[in-house]
Amino acid sequence: MSVVILDHPREREDNDRIAIVRINRPDALNALNLEVRQELARIFRELTEDDEVLAVVLTGDEKAFAAGADLKDMADRTTVEMFHRKTERLWQAIADYPKPVIAAINGYALGGGLELAMHSDIIVIGETAQVGQPEVRVGIMPGAGGTQRLTRAVGKFQAMRICLTGRPIDGREAFAIGLASQVVPDTEVYETAYKMAKDITRMPPIAVQQIKSAILKGQDASLETGMALERAMFQGLFATADQSEGMHAFIEKRRPDFKGE
Repeated sequence: MSVVILDHPREREDNDRIAIVRINRPDALNALNLEVRQELARIFRELTEDDEVLAVVLTGDEKAFAAGADLKDMADRTTVEMFHRKTERLWQAIADYPKPVIAAINGYALGGGLELAMHSDIIVIGETAQVGQPEVRVGIMPGAGGTQRLTRAVGKFQAMRICLTGRPIDGREAFAIGLASQVVPDTEVYETAYKMAKDITRMPPIAVQQIKSAILKGQDASLETGMALERAMFQGLFATADQSEGMHAFIEKRRPDFKGE
């Protein structure tokens, strides 16, 4: 059985242009061993070249999004072995995906599981989900964004607390400190994430991708540089057919028909 399942829209009848990527190691609470990371990277590289898909929902199951790295896969590794694994390249395949990724979190998203979720663009989390960076409790530290992406998401003081104590927080607190986009009852997580993805796929695809790019590229730039980037992208969209369609549809009080052109 595959450790990661890709549910492609061509395999469904809804034609929503949403790919569902589901981590599938239920016996290990979806822990991220090397095979899972390689499979995730392969899938996201394939989706990068797939014009049929306009958004991705990344999820696990009701017990765990991903409980963390698989310690059995790491406990006896040497520094040189960890270096040669080159896992940063696997994570980068997700970070480089140009279209919106929505993480739907139920249960545990700890360590590498939370770092994986932070590679997404939007996080929908269940109220009782448990997220955190517990690496310090097993003698190491976060190694795939837990000190960097987390700090950018929630600030220095919250990131210090989460990483130095190793204690998890629930979905309600994650939302309160800015680590999630939306918190909902546990039973509504996937449905909410899918509906949000569906709403996004109805928007003009080029504008959606430019918005994602502007936010990601501008977040670590100076305000002046970020504003220049945003302005250039904004002006460039006036060369698209979707800009004309969207504005004329608004004026004419009808629903726009965006084609990604």
